[in-house]
Amino acid sequence: MALCGIGLSPSLEGIDKWRLGGNFSTRLMVYRRFNWKPCARAQRRGFAVQCSSSRKVVSEESVQSEASVSVDDESDSGHVIRFNMGDFNILDRVSIGLSGRADEVVFEAIVKDSNSPLHNTKVVLRQLISVQAHRRGRRAIEVLKKLVRRRLMYHSYSMQVHGYVSSHTTSGRSLFTLVHGYHGSFSLRHWLQQADWLPTLEATLALDEESVRKVGDDSIGGPAASRQLRLIRLLMRDLLIGVNYLHSHGLAHTELRLENVHISPVDRHIKVGILGNAADFYEDGPNSSTLDSNMDRRQMMIAFDMRCVGFMMAKMVLRELMDPLIFTKFKSFLTKGIDPSCLREFLLQVLNRNSSSGNTGFQILDRNWGAGWNLLSLLLATKPSKRISCLDALRHPFLCGPRWRVDPSIDMIRWGLGSTAVRITEEYIYRQPQRARLAYFVELMEMLNPHSKPKNWLEFLPGKWRMLYCTGRHIGLTLRQPPARILVGYVHLTVTRPSKSNTNLSFTSDISFTVMTGQEWPHDKTGITGKLQINSLFRLMAGRRLYIKEEKTTPGLFSSQSDAQNSLVQKLSGRKWRKAVPFKDTPSSLSVAKLVSGDIELTMSLGHPLNHNVDAAKNIVQEVRTQIPPEMFDLSKFVCGTYVDSRFLVLRGVNGSALLFTRSCES
Repeated sequence: MALCGIGLSPSLEGIDKWRLGGNFSTRLMVYRRFNWKPCARAQRRGFAVQCSSSRKVVSEESVQSEASVSVDDESDSGHVIRFNMGDFNILDRVSIGLSGRADEVVFEAIVKDSNSPLHNTKVVLRQLISVQAHRRGRRAIEVLKKLVRRRLMYHSYSMQVHGYVSSHTTSGRSLFTLVHGYHGSFSLRHWLQQADWLPTLEATLALDEESVRKVGDDSIGGPAASRQLRLIRLLMRDLLIGVNYLHSHGLAHTELRLENVHISPVDRHIKVGILGNAADFYEDGPNSSTLDSNMDRRQMMIAFDMRCVGFMMAKMVLRELMDPLIFTKFKSFLTKGIDPSCLREFLLQVLNRNSSSGNTGFQILDRNWGAGWNLLSLLLATKPSKRISCLDALRHPFLCGPRWRVDPSIDMIRWGLGSTAVRITEEYIYRQPQRARLAYFVELMEMLNPHSKPKNWLEFLPGKWRMLYCTGRHIGLTLRQPPARILVGYVHLTVTRPSKSNTNLSFTSDISFTVMTGQEWPHDKTGITGKLQINSLFRLMAGRRLYIKEEKTTPGLFSSQSDAQNSLVQKLSGRKWRKAVPFKDTPSSLSVAKLVSGDIELTMSLGHPLNHNVDAAKNIVQEVRTQIPPEMFDLSKFVCGTYVDSRFLVLRGVNGSALLFTRSCES
């Protein structure tokens, strides 16, 4: 758990910094001194020093005077203790979780002063070298003074600052050492990097019935996904309470990372760091004349902290993001301005998975109708004004166990319907119960469509969409002997808006497929690849979709659709959906986006040698047309759009079938 070091002297004077080398578990502490270089141009006004590590020239007199004035002011408050080096027994080792910056030297020590209230307490001495480090230390003391009114919360959720040591070297250089609490050997990042992190953290947090009751889940044990979900709920709730405590006092953390967060085995709380870089929301006070700019500054700072919390949650749930290469792709995806609601689609591609089965992190985020993905998208929202606050995140269904009753919002219900439909389509078992449930979910989504006006469709519709499911017919290769055996891959619909001056849209249907030429095609899916592309122009108009009420339905082609609508009417009239549905009675019509198509252009590309065989090309086109929905082959069969948001799209064909799409992250 700790790093063994070589202790040259119990005195801190003259020691500059350590360097950690070697592997993760055992690293050697190496001490070295600074190379101080006098500067000739400052000979008259004292002398200047140049630090070889930071390469910045600063005045030593200004550093000493600034540090002494600030520290003396803080010591008068009575909440900060001024220690001497003789008050400590310096230990010959330091924990890896305390590794500091390049301008810091970190030691562990025991307070030996019998008159001190911290007698026999292990503390951390953080010697600050550079000017920036001195500022961080003074800022940590200032924050302590500001938060002292609620010391219980400060002690529970922050790494407690006890005081400081101010001394001078033999050369006259001022040394400033911050004294703060010791909260275990590992940071949260080091905990998560252990092979046995789950049982170890459960033991550290004493995860019993009393502790998990705080998250509304009093169950013990279970599969790995359930155990990890309970642990993440505890950690996230503690982290959010600590961050909200800072925000309520007008402070932003600005450095929330797994490396800066520790778990105390004593009170089992998360410590959100020393707060040396905590920033004030209001530069000139909350009652200044620049109130509007201060509010913008406050919103931006809170949004920055919540984005950092989102990164921490993503790494806690999806362990693959601990890999720097994968996390770099993750951050680059977010910096492109793509809506984070598409994170699941993106991570499935990055992690090379066709479905979420077998990945514990995906299983956790998929639970409770995809509530985890919803919270993650709100924490990482592209617009700062759209990011969720700490209090709203604490009320989110993902962080509330089954013992707590949470009334989901209408946005959460829409999210859950789409997420559940995606999960069903990934199973690829389209028997009658699954087909009926998918049709039922699509009908519900259409009832709860948040964007019914054409201007909303012009905003959300452009982009690349991947087809998930069609409520129409499904024809495969199992019971047929087609002239060409085709395995259809991804089916995409790309919508572009050529000009913002009108409502014209360009639809492009891209169908990738493989022609399996071998006799062992049921077992060997390799073959010649091909692509079919259909283009058409559409004009978007406002319209309405009528629901025809029939007293009796004769059995036939539309009986299943009528049964789905009847069951939908019964469900919506029930007690469970009254708060969610924006109308009391089932409407006779709903607003939709009417699509009026123009000419259609079809092109196909095939690999060698089929690209020279006209008859083979005709058979391939016919087989692709048989397997895919007719609307994707003949785009003029799309008549209206019934649902659209940042994640999902539902289009209706002329025969009444619905096509469900999800926004694709592929370029």
